[in-house]
Amino acid sequence: MCRLALKSANEPFSPYEVLSAMEAMQEGYDGSGLGLLLRGLEFEDFKYKPNFPILSGIAHTEKAWHRISEYMEARGYELKYDHRYDYEAGHVDATDRFRYFLRAYRMPDNFRDRSKEAREDEMLRTRLALRALADEENNITIFSFYPDVAMIKEVGWPLQIGDGLNLQDGQIKSRVCMAQGRQNTNYGINLNACHPFFIQGISTMTNGENTAFVPIRDWLEGKQIPGYTGYQSDSETLTHILHYTLKKLNLPLQAYKHIITPLSAKELAKHPQGEFLSGLRLACKRLIIDGPNAIIGTLPDETCMLVMDQKKLRPATAGGRDGAWAIASEMCGVEAMVPDRDLSLDFQPMREHTVLIPPHRKELEIWSQYDRFPSALAA
Repeated sequence: MCRLALKSANEPFSPYEVLSAMEAMQEGYDGSGLGLLLRGLEFEDFKYKPNFPILSGIAHTEKAWHRISEYMEARGYELKYDHRYDYEAGHVDATDRFRYFLRAYRMPDNFRDRSKEAREDEMLRTRLALRALADEENNITIFSFYPDVAMIKEVGWPLQIGDGLNLQDGQIKSRVCMAQGRQNTNYGINLNACHPFFIQGISTMTNGENTAFVPIRDWLEGKQIPGYTGYQSDSETLTHILHYTLKKLNLPLQAYKHIITPLSAKELAKHPQGEFLSGLRLACKRLIIDGPNAIIGTLPDETCMLVMDQKKLRPATAGGRDGAWAIASEMCGVEAMVPDRDLSLDFQPMREHTVLIPPHRKELEIWSQYDRFPSALAA
């Protein structure tokens, strides 16, 4: 098992708060990896504009650092901000870390007035090109390239990494922070196997095991959709299924649950939109997961979600108050992130639930698969 933590608040906060909350759940991970995703960014020394895409990753050598700069300049990106971590090497075991970077860029001239879809496609292709460069040179690690998103991944314990990068110094804050403490089970220790995973503004992290990984991976790769590639964790497919749901099927977030854990034929026969959902289940039958899984995700508008699989053997809970909410693998994690929460609002989802933290953060929204499906396509 791994441990997951997410905090979403109206007031930007330090990622160190979430790392501290991970300490309350430390028996659930083994130091083989930490992943952080920050959304709704605020920098102490830069007035960030959310239309600037941010490149997140690690240059393992000075040569790699210059190679990244050369590539981005050649592609037409103008560097607007280069965040420098106050790095203390003694806290991180890895020795080949020349620069951790978050770099904000202005889009190339020929993309500045293009549609959102065209811009997202360009950013994805740039990230994939950099990932191919990383594979070729083996000294670059790229995590994300998208507006208003920063990612950090490293091998080690959460607070150890937080101290190494001095994340408590207030230089970077966010309104949403996702964190995963990894327990290495099926794969070697690899930065790209650390959650969260990311594609075009959509991110998820998982506690559990996707035992249907191989057929799901093969189905996704068979679609030949850019970005559905390079799987170094079975959980990365869950991010791409959410992307497929929202970006390719143009369905709302609630459809995700119907795709990965559909209702039975008997249940669908009684559903007010059973005919549509039966067709969706048939069309996406290769994407049905076999858990156990607890999946936490975020979207570009800062919506956050939690879903469970049918087996419900990986716990998760949500709680908070108006303006600040948390989701974690254990209740003590929620307590650590929002200690002044309204306890009566704590919620542990069952297999049919999708828990949503909307961008306004006034309350949790609980949606059931037995409810009417919120889509004109299913009217």
